[in-house]
Amino acid sequence: MNSSSASSGMDRRALMAASATVVLWASAFVSIRASADHFEPGALALGRLLTGSVALVCLLAVKRGGVPPRQAWPGIVGSGVLWFGVYMVVLNWGEQLVDAGTASMVVNVGPMVIALLGGWFLKEGFPPLLLAGMAVSFVGAVVVGFSTSGGGSSSVLGLVLCLVAAVAYGSGVVMQKPALKHATPMQVTTYGCLIGTVACLPFSGQLVSDLSRAPLSATLNVVYLGLFPTALAFTTWAYALSRTTAGKMGATTYAVPAVVILISWLALDEVPGWVTLLGGVICLSGVAVSRMPGVRRRGPEETAASAATAETVR
Repeated sequence: MNSSSASSGMDRRALMAASATVVLWASAFVSIRASADHFEPGALALGRLLTGSVALVCLLAVKRGGVPPRQAWPGIVGSGVLWFGVYMVVLNWGEQLVDAGTASMVVNVGPMVIALLGGWFLKEGFPPLLLAGMAVSFVGAVVVGFSTSGGGSSSVLGLVLCLVAAVAYGSGVVMQKPALKHATPMQVTTYGCLIGTVACLPFSGQLVSDLSRAPLSATLNVVYLGLFPTALAFTTWAYALSRTTAGKMGATTYAVPAVVILISWLALDEVPGWVTLLGGVICLSGVAVSRMPGVRRRGPEETAASAATAETVR
């Protein structure tokens, strides 16, 4: 297999992993909503992270994944605290104060944070197609948000919390990317989840209290959140992120609102209106634009080499 075909195959595997992540994260919105009435924000985050940590540690032990090298730890700690810890708690809290449509609209600032920070700190640049795709998808997210908001008033604190969640999510992704140069996706996900769990331990008493009163269905939803949208989806995310840019991965998550519409339609019998469907189509269209291959810019070395070749020919 030549290098170009290998690169193509790698990109297909990354796209499949990213697609699995999008579907599982979309399903999390349904499960969170089903559990929110029975668990406080911190307790829900801790229960989810504890379940995910147990599953990930067992899998890592079976695979003999070991401990990540020292160079990976700054990114693992940063993403663990910000993304696994702060993001989950703050988002759960924010969604108790604003409707789901408004929350999803504000949290969709996250991919833009990823693109900006990735372009500056990870030297990924700002590809025009990526920026165009993100702009299209953001419009779709706004359409979905307004169509599902129900016209209710939004809490200023709730909006601020959702914005903080978006920044924590974007910053966590950008911190995770360098760690994947030194550690495997499984290591980065497992230890990041463990660090997030430790950061949420102050909510232990609240979790015990909520578990004692919550119905079995709500508790099973927390277990589901830990096993699938956390343990599995964060692993497939890390796998895909290790094989593409942070900006492109962030743009891929704009497909989540469209998948949430479909899952709600099938699981909750919530038939979306045509405006909601239009917003979902716009989201997916933007993702498609952001994933299109652009014209690769030649670096200084390539430009110099081409000039030298032309001179030799002359």
